[in-house]
Formats: sequence, C-alpha cells, structure tokens
Amino acid sequence: MTTKAATDQEFLEFLIKGLVDYPDDVEVSRSVDEMGVLLTLKVNPKDMGRIIGRQGSTARSIRALTRLVGLRHNARVNLKIVEPEGSTRGSASSSSVDQVVEDLKL
Repeated sequence: MTTKAATDQEFLEFLIKGLVDYPDDVEVSRSVDEMGVLLTLKVNPKDMGRIIGRQGSTARSIRALTRLVGLRHNARVNLKIVEPEGSTRGSASSSSVDQVVEDLKL
C-alpha cells in the first residue's frame, strides 16, 4: 500500500514510463518545502521529444495531471523536467535568442 505523500511521485513515474521508449531511464525525485511539492523528472535524451510534445503540449498535460493528483491530497505539486546531458534543444534556442537580441541592437 502506498502513502498519500508518495502518490503523486508514483503516478508521475507510471505515466511517464508508459510514454517513453526507455522506461528504465525514468527518474522521479520528490522534495517538499514551504512552496509545496516539487517533482523532478529525468528521462533518456532520446525520449525528451515524447515528454515535451509539439509546442510543449504533452508537458503541459503532464503538469496539469500532476497538479490534479496534488489537489486531491491538498498539496501544491509542480513538475520540473530536467534537460538531459547531450540534448541539443537548449543550444538551438539560446542561439536564436542571441540572434534576436543582436537584431534588436541594430
């Protein structure tokens, strides 16, 4: 039997493992502070696209579901998706942001 405190973590782990190609690489950690519960999700770099989805739609849906689980247990639950090592998503977006800033200076 699971405790109420770990229900959100177990739900997120179950949900993500059903979505990804590498379920053994899924790691969910849970921390609690005065702001509420923070679930931190780490997945295989090859699965990041599945977790984020088109324009972030899958990630928004996952966050909404974890918040609902938290509401059932009177807790504020937030989800942080950690970008894995070797991911190229961050470098592409930062270079485009730098380009926009440079264009604005002109």
